[in-house]
Amino acid sequence: MTDMADQSPFQHARTPGQKPETTRKRRIPRRVKLIAYLVTASVTGAATIWAFDHYAPPQHNPMRPLSITHPVGAATYFKIMDLQGNETACFAVLDEAGIQYTRLEDSDPGENCGLYGAATLNRSMVPYSATLQMTCPLTTALAIWERQIAGPLSIEMLGSPVTRIETYGSFSCRRMYGRTSGRWSEHASANAVDIMGFRLADGRLITLEKHWGTPTPEGEFLAEVRDQSCRIFSIVLGPDYNAAHKDHFHFDLGGGDVCS
Repeated sequence: MTDMADQSPFQHARTPGQKPETTRKRRIPRRVKLIAYLVTASVTGAATIWAFDHYAPPQHNPMRPLSITHPVGAATYFKIMDLQGNETACFAVLDEAGIQYTRLEDSDPGENCGLYGAATLNRSMVPYSATLQMTCPLTTALAIWERQIAGPLSIEMLGSPVTRIETYGSFSCRRMYGRTSGRWSEHASANAVDIMGFRLADGRLITLEKHWGTPTPEGEFLAEVRDQSCRIFSIVLGPDYNAAHKDHFHFDLGGGDVCS
């Protein structure tokens, strides 16, 4: 028999059959849970964006302005394409890099052949064998191509820098393949340029007609130039594409995605 003195004065007797008292937890409404989740996700997302913007290299960061001095990265092509229709920003990129050009008057709207937001390239990193009239975005892409692709590759693979780039030109009022009907070429709007070869400081002349597909350092150089060019131009055509391009690369910023 339990001594009454051993019972706590705060212990109450329970009626037989009575269930013990339990503490009931308050249920958190689903709406509150949803709001908490969205707030957490927003904070996490904002932190991720902030970290990416501050620490990602500029060539991979689409939120950083384009610069011709930046290496080619994941965001380079998209930054170039964003310059289309934004002449002020585009020419500012050329000015920052010291590219010398002469702006051209826009053609009348609606013409199949015309110059819109275009310029004559006066001086870039290296001279070209012909005068080039191109849209500002194409001029920018070509300047990046010179500095970040063709120039470094010639030194790395051939041991000599490029001193002149051989070209068939850019602006040409014609339809594709010179036909009398059908689609107009990107050349008709100064949105394409053709490259046939490279002259090096050591006197060598590297041409697609002579060296493409050969098991030589020159042939390997041209193949690597083609592959790397696909990172900054929409369309890259060469001898592997068709016979019409057997002796030159065609680069343009038109619609599509072809690397051949």
